[in-house]
Amino acid sequence: MSTPDRQPAPQPVTDSRSRGSMVLNAVALVVLAAAVLSFPSVAANPFILSVGVVIMSYAVLATSWNFVGGFTGYISLGHAAYSGLGAYATGLLIIHTDVNPWIGMLLAGLLVAAMAVPIGIASLRVRGASFVIVSIALVLILLLVFQSWGSFTGGSNGLRVPRPFGPEVLRPEQHERFFYLHAALLAVALLVWWLIDRSRFGMGLKAIREDEDKAQALGVPTFTYKLIAFVVSAFFTALGGGMYALWFGFLDPIFQFSILVGSYMVLMSLLGGIRSLFGPFLGAVIVGYAVEYFKNQYGDSQFHLVAMGILLGLVVLFMPDGIIPAATSLVDRFRPQRTSIREVSAADLAEQRRTSDPAAARADQQSRTDDGTDVSDSNAGTTTGAATDNDSPTVTEGARR
Repeated sequence: MSTPDRQPAPQPVTDSRSRGSMVLNAVALVVLAAAVLSFPSVAANPFILSVGVVIMSYAVLATSWNFVGGFTGYISLGHAAYSGLGAYATGLLIIHTDVNPWIGMLLAGLLVAAMAVPIGIASLRVRGASFVIVSIALVLILLLVFQSWGSFTGGSNGLRVPRPFGPEVLRPEQHERFFYLHAALLAVALLVWWLIDRSRFGMGLKAIREDEDKAQALGVPTFTYKLIAFVVSAFFTALGGGMYALWFGFLDPIFQFSILVGSYMVLMSLLGGIRSLFGPFLGAVIVGYAVEYFKNQYGDSQFHLVAMGILLGLVVLFMPDGIIPAATSLVDRFRPQRTSIREVSAADLAEQRRTSDPAAARADQQSRTDDGTDVSDSNAGTTTGAATDNDSPTVTEGARR
């Protein structure tokens, strides 16, 4: 007895949509990379190029901060402590040990990460506003220490850091090189963030962000996970500070250990979206450009602080999730409703079973034959995903599972 021809079961709509989304993400990533890499060649003058370096430095710091703020939900306003420590550690290692500048920067990042372990053990035991106060206290303490310890850090006179390139490399060319170096460091930080986001470790961190007590009750080692994210964040923040020290060549404790720098990291991440990969980068482009624009237009006035405060208030009030999540939700409103369930006829289920387990399928068919029924006869004339004249029974994949 022959089985009638059946049309293959249609693929889920979500499969094609997910593939389309992956293609769009890949295209957007290629366009973004091309835009970043081509910026030095299209910059009108060295000043514009230097602004690009500052923006990339902010992007590195904001992305580094996002390892803590984005994954765990802990808001740190004192993250400038780790960028400042990384900058000073890089400069002091180069001056006192005559180490290669790039090795010195890496050693400084590891040293700051090691220092972040006891700091994290002490500070991560509190939450909410208490954690914010502890982070601010840390950066203020370091500011006083580095201002007072003039014999070692240079004190209020600052510290001059030797640049990694010789005098034959002019300043515009240094801007170009450091722009690409900052872009490379940013790419590494983004890659690590992306890998964590798709790992079991990242799922645990996001569970902590949503409800830490419930996550702990479900067996997530919350304190260990928070500490690891905290140390990784401090490491990349220190690398960003060390890269800035090598580029700028001079360190001032008032700027390096400024609460304002930590506030910029928070504002950039909130503006772009702390739960998205490229949110801090987008926020750094907007905020970094705005800061440099106001400084250039209004000089030493504090107008840029007023503008940043207004921007922060607008973001918190009208776009608490950031630009990227808001734009994504707006686009989703115009898409068809997503579904993960599709109808499959009994004939398709029998065919899938024959393909996956022929022996069990033959045994099942033999038992049906002994009972006076035939699978092929009972399923003849059925079609997939729609009602037919003989009203073939249909089930869903969700029910089958």
